[in-house]
Amino acid sequence: MSDTDIAPEIRQTSRGTTVERVVRHLREGILNSRYSPGQRLIEADLTRDLGVSRGPLREAFRRLSAEGLLETVPNRGALVRRLSLQETVELFQIRTELEALAARLAAGNMAEPEIRAAFEAAIDPIWAEAPRLSPMAYLEENKRFHDAIVGASGNCQLATLHRQLQLPLIMFQVSGGLTADMLCRSVSEHRDIARAILNGDSGEAETALRGHLDRATALTRHMPASTFRPAATGD
Repeated sequence: MSDTDIAPEIRQTSRGTTVERVVRHLREGILNSRYSPGQRLIEADLTRDLGVSRGPLREAFRRLSAEGLLETVPNRGALVRRLSLQETVELFQIRTELEALAARLAAGNMAEPEIRAAFEAAIDPIWAEAPRLSPMAYLEENKRFHDAIVGASGNCQLATLHRQLQLPLIMFQVSGGLTADMLCRSVSEHRDIARAILNGDSGEAETALRGHLDRATALTRHMPASTFRPAATGD
């Protein structure tokens, strides 16, 4: 496969811009399952396919490792991160606490016209007749919805912490598989959360959000062991 086929926009740019575009290309590849959890990313192949040198590629690897999407293994290089069950559950627990706070704060901000209008615009797709979304399309809508709640919280530090958790969780969801029933239930729960926030009911918004993510956590516990990276001794 040539660099023309994969990422023509990466070529002929400054080093900084090149790194950003390589990061974007690899991130999207991980999230749409072109690169699967546990897969080794071979430098020689990527430098050829993307038309970049090893320097920008290695910097892209470093940034994606910081995001939690890649991990560096001695004598193997960069691998797409594969979460253990324990890591996944712990990340969901942290996410639940952050988003529960965000939902409560967002509900309290609904009297502010600008915040309310921005939130309503961001979540508008959830009120449409539920289509038969593909898992990837759902994940995009799901991220937009949860990001809207965090944005409406008005808490910048919370938003920063939340961004650090989102990508590994989305990667896990893609690899774990989602059924049509799961997608429909999730959309219904999103509507309940949104109604509580729009009604300014902080308590109900927090409760609905917690229930939504607690069910997601429970789902992970019942997935096949093959979904996860084997736990290391002491995990």
